[in-house]
Amino acid sequence: MGIRFVLLVNKQGQTRLAQYYEYLTLEERRALEGEIVRKCLARNEQQCSFVEHRNYKIVYRRYASLFFLVEVDNDENELAILEFIHLLVETMDRHFGNVCELDIMFHLEKAHFMLEEMVMNGCIVETSKSNILSPIQLMDKGF
Repeated sequence: MGIRFVLLVNKQGQTRLAQYYEYLTLEERRALEGEIVRKCLARNEQQCSFVEHRNYKIVYRRYASLFFLVEVDNDENELAILEFIHLLVETMDRHFGNVCELDIMFHLEKAHFMLEEMVMNGCIVETSKSNILSPIQLMDKGF
């Protein structure tokens, strides 16, 4: 499958956006998010951005006050996932103008829509920022 989920978490460990590409119950999601967030937030900046968790890998990156966490299969390329995270941030920056936690909180549907344009069923399907943002810009215009 590739990507199992994408999480956006603030420095306090509060989840701001969660998109899962496999079914997990709400209790399983809470437990999984708690484990992963504690594990990633406890690491310092000198440590690498890859963490093993059970039989999967967590690739994460911090931008300002937000952590972008992506869980992938073991055979997935970590650097490609870091590029995906960076593309997601650049796309959000282009739309929101220097994206921050409040942009995600107040425009959660747009953040989800961007992610849905980029990833389908755990596979990255779109990498063009203009192609990702064009449906959102049409919605903003009211068409």
